[in-house]
Amino acid sequence: MFANSPCSNVPSQGPFGSDSGKVLSAPERNDEHTERQTHSKRDRSMVDTTDHTVEVYPPDIVRRRTVAWDGMAAEIVQATRPEKIEFRFRAPLHLLAVYDQGIRSDGETFVDGLPRSKLRDVRRKLTFVPAGHVYHDEWQEPRVLTRVLYLYFDPAKMPTYREANIVPATLAARLFFEDATLSDTALKLKRLIERAGANSSPYLEALGIVLAHELIRLNAGPPRIEVPIRGGLAAWQQRVITTYVEEHLAEQISLTTLAGLVSLSPYHFCRAFRQSFGTPPHRYHSSHRIERARTLLVESASSVTEIGLAVGFHETSSFTTAFRKATGQTPTAYRRSLASIPHGKQKSIAPL
Repeated sequence: MFANSPCSNVPSQGPFGSDSGKVLSAPERNDEHTERQTHSKRDRSMVDTTDHTVEVYPPDIVRRRTVAWDGMAAEIVQATRPEKIEFRFRAPLHLLAVYDQGIRSDGETFVDGLPRSKLRDVRRKLTFVPAGHVYHDEWQEPRVLTRVLYLYFDPAKMPTYREANIVPATLAARLFFEDATLSDTALKLKRLIERAGANSSPYLEALGIVLAHELIRLNAGPPRIEVPIRGGLAAWQQRVITTYVEEHLAEQISLTTLAGLVSLSPYHFCRAFRQSFGTPPHRYHSSHRIERARTLLVESASSVTEIGLAVGFHETSSFTTAFRKATGQTPTAYRRSLASIPHGKQKSIAPL
């Protein structure tokens, strides 16, 4: 959706002023490449919004377009070459990342306090990084040119959620979540920046206020416990869970972690998961380990021990027991029964 953006191909400044100390693109910057606006004098007690932005490495691989106003800034970041890219951020500002386009073949994303994620397809996903937290997209190998909308919020100018009397300090980190209201509002703001830039300041400010209020409402009070619908997990919740399990197949995954990914209590999550998949979470995880092992026994020339390690079994005996319970055969017997498969189709593997 950022395609055909009228952005300059020369990287812009950081989003909060011309004195940015972090070099994100080119060592020389020019104000004509950054559209910014300030509609009121900043209170000196607020965060100094002149030296905080997402860092990109290598710095010359992206094109940036930024609009800033009182207490907030929005930045469209567009990769220009299909090369490895890395994003880093830690500042006294809140950050909301809206992934317009992002499919990667490798890479890992980290936010303080949350499990790391290797989610491959992050299109239309959101990530929220509270002020002071670390956000790190480690050396992504993109399959398509990355496009991200970064939204920066001054914590001191965030609204208070009056219904619950919640202050901005309660905002919690979230990684690769979905929220239709936040997404739609953020993308309206992005389109406005592309079309009109600094000429639509009242509407930009209005959309920014809506986003700030939605973030507060999303995080208001203790973590929201959603009662699952009768049909079990929603489609987006199923996608989040199945992707996470596949990416962490060889690891021990706690029920609390899975439930937290979809904002449910462990109790409600177990019930909803069973409704959706017809089996408890731990059995789903185990069965997928065995399915992965079956595939590797057919396609790989690696030993049974190596395959067991690759799917999370640290002892060959425990792998053999679990495999036999699921298939009625030991891994060795299963492989022998498929010995007629041409060797040309076999390949070595590395542990997951």
